[in-house]
Amino acid sequence: MNFCSDNTSIACDAILQNIIRVNNDPAMPYGDDMVTARVEQDFKKIFDCDLAMLPVATGTAANVLALSVYCPSHGAILCHQESHINVDECGAPELYTGGAKLVPFNGVGSKLCPLELENYLSQGWAGNVHNMQPAVISITQASESGTIYTINEVKAISEICKKHDLKLHMDGARFANALVGLNCNASDITWRAGVDILSFGATKNGAIAAEAVIFFDSLMAELAGFKRKRGGHLFSKMRFLSAQLEAYLKDNLWLENALHANQMAAKLFAGLSKANIKFRYPVAANELFIYLEKPIFIKLKDAGFSFYQYPLGGDDCYRLVTAWNTREDHVDMFIETIYNSR
Repeated sequence: MNFCSDNTSIACDAILQNIIRVNNDPAMPYGDDMVTARVEQDFKKIFDCDLAMLPVATGTAANVLALSVYCPSHGAILCHQESHINVDECGAPELYTGGAKLVPFNGVGSKLCPLELENYLSQGWAGNVHNMQPAVISITQASESGTIYTINEVKAISEICKKHDLKLHMDGARFANALVGLNCNASDITWRAGVDILSFGATKNGAIAAEAVIFFDSLMAELAGFKRKRGGHLFSKMRFLSAQLEAYLKDNLWLENALHANQMAAKLFAGLSKANIKFRYPVAANELFIYLEKPIFIKLKDAGFSFYQYPLGGDDCYRLVTAWNTREDHVDMFIETIYNSR
């Protein structure tokens, strides 16, 4: 009964079966295979535009490749202080950009505030040889707090990017969960809203190890291809990454998986709210941040539940994450355990 992370979930059977099917025949290496070509066409249909796509195996690889294309070594990447690129990637963005600077900002619910971004960028950093040059704004969708940027919120940040000649990157490790939460088209929350490049996640939502860097300016993918090779992320048997993405996208499996995860989070939210459990953030996707008294926490652990403490919220704050395969009876048991512990 594991609510630690959606990374703990097993892989979807459809994805495993597609890897087996792809393994039946030889194929050209380094992404020159038919599976990778089909996946790129699938993405074009989903986002309703021309684009280029590079499969990678990790979210960190997707993020740093995306950022390195648009940010020079003397550049600055504006992000939330709780963002994955700022907290959880061990300096990989700085490494891949050749030394770019991350400029972290506060923001309610781990979301950037357009006014703060505008105030910072209006201070005259651009063109000043003594300062790192702002190059990219990076947002996370859904955020590290489980909140979601609305279409208008993305557009507001995009307008700031255009005004100051910056690019907009979206870390979409949980993009499917955000999309289901918004109930909109993938294009509406990305390129139509001004996003230039997307780190498209699949690993947390049923894949084994598969992400994609989506370039809405397809010309930039060629440069990223060299960076991917130089950084050690060009797989010779790329078709096995692409096979995961192919099955993930087929028949809207990615959206069905995310919908289930979100529904399990909503069920937890409803049950815990009735039990008068307090929440640190609104529940919009598949993450919940709750406050628990120590005796209740011990009861839950003794009952066999696993979940992490959330230090930013204090000693009594905990994070729960639901996944594509979270069992409804486990959610019911979690809620029941809390009721019985009082």
